Amino acid sequence: MRQSHIQLFTKTAVLSAAVAGVMMLSGCDKKQEAVTLNIGFQKYGVLPILKERGTLETSLKEQGVNVKWVEFPAGPQLLEGLNVGSVSFGEAGEAPPIFAQAANSNLVYIANQPAAPKAEALIVKKDSAIQNIQDLKGKRVVLNKGSNVHYLLLKVLEANNLKLSDIEVVYLPPSDARAAFERGAVDAWVIWDPFFAAAEHQIGARVIATGENIVSNHQFYLADRKFAEVNPQIIEAVVNELNLTTEWVSAHQDEAAKLLEKPTGLAFDVLKTSISRMGFGVQPLTTDVIQKQQQVADAFYAQQLIPQKLNIDAAIIK
Repeated sequence: MRQSHIQLFTKTAVLSAAVAGVMMLSGCDKKQEAVTLNIGFQKYGVLPILKERGTLETSLKEQGVNVKWVEFPAGPQLLEGLNVGSVSFGEAGEAPPIFAQAANSNLVYIANQPAAPKAEALIVKKDSAIQNIQDLKGKRVVLNKGSNVHYLLLKVLEANNLKLSDIEVVYLPPSDARAAFERGAVDAWVIWDPFFAAAEHQIGARVIATGENIVSNHQFYLADRKFAEVNPQIIEAVVNELNLTTEWVSAHQDEAAKLLEKPTGLAFDVLKTSISRMGFGVQPLTTDVIQKQQQVADAFYAQQLIPQKLNIDAAIIK
């Protein structure tokens, strides 16, 4: 009898230890399964508004996902961060992902905002003698090389039977371009919002042409391919929150502008103008959007801005 009790105790102890071991292993597994979504963002756009509102954290908390925000000065740097693994998700315009893909990046296109052609333009100073695109012949036009507006300039010239060789192109980043534009070192500036809106409000810049009826000017949401393939439910939740955010921004443009005043350092009226020209809604890429992005890539290849012809469709998860 005594031996039977000892055997029972031993079996119970072994079973308890086994259960405890399973629970510990299960706890370890849960800890290992915890996911942190590192999001790359810039000072202006939908992502910083999403960050300020905090709705994504609430949505992903149900999935046990932590959100970390990493700020970048511009799209190319953000996509470099995506390529080296410091972020898994981010936003950029049409041009940066093309250059990133040309450099064999691991990015994939996830979604886009609707076209926003009025959010970029070719502008001149308010007292400039330039009245139309034909007046640009022989003039100095400044822009950020390989950016969305580089494509805009190509298409604007093409629509007016001009070529790049008909003008003198000066390549400068936005802050330097603004300085050159103000002091008259260049005759025209091709630029996007919110820099475009700032030039209108602050120095009375005059619009010669926007992208309307010429280019699409999409904003794209991109992700690390492996992260997107392993975590489709997280990506789906992010896209849903982005779409809801743009719906909120569309209906609350004043509030959205106020949210961006501090991070951007721009005045309310500048931000209000910029936001009014956004594309509202975030949806997965359609065949039409992919084709339009392919056209941008082909144009950059024709200008020898990228080393080889790209297939945009190869950067889409099927």
